[in-house]
Amino acid sequence: MNKPKTVAWGDVRAKRPVNDAAVADHIARMESEERAYRLREIREEQGVTQKELAERMDLTQPTISALESGDLDRSGLATLKAYVEALGGTVEVTATFGNRRLVLSRPGAEPR
Repeated sequence: MNKPKTVAWGDVRAKRPVNDAAVADHIARMESEERAYRLREIREEQGVTQKELAERMDLTQPTISALESGDLDRSGLATLKAYVEALGGTVEVTATFGNRRLVLSRPGAEPR
């Protein structure tokens, strides 16, 4: 019986270096899916079905399903705002420029 060859981890990594762009894309996708999952949790805690929420928003159930499956980055701000508000929440939009933050809209603010 032959003994398996032992290879140092550093040698393995040297042959197949980390693709930083792929890792960043994966992290962004996972974070988006987590945010969408949190929205679904809130909807379910309130006992609201996707169909009921879609009716409140004048959308289709598949649209709600796509949003809750992690499609948040492709969803328009108006759709996300309508989703949150249909569940009784509010949305605040903030732009960040380095260390500066600018609140673009805040709950209860009246448009001029």
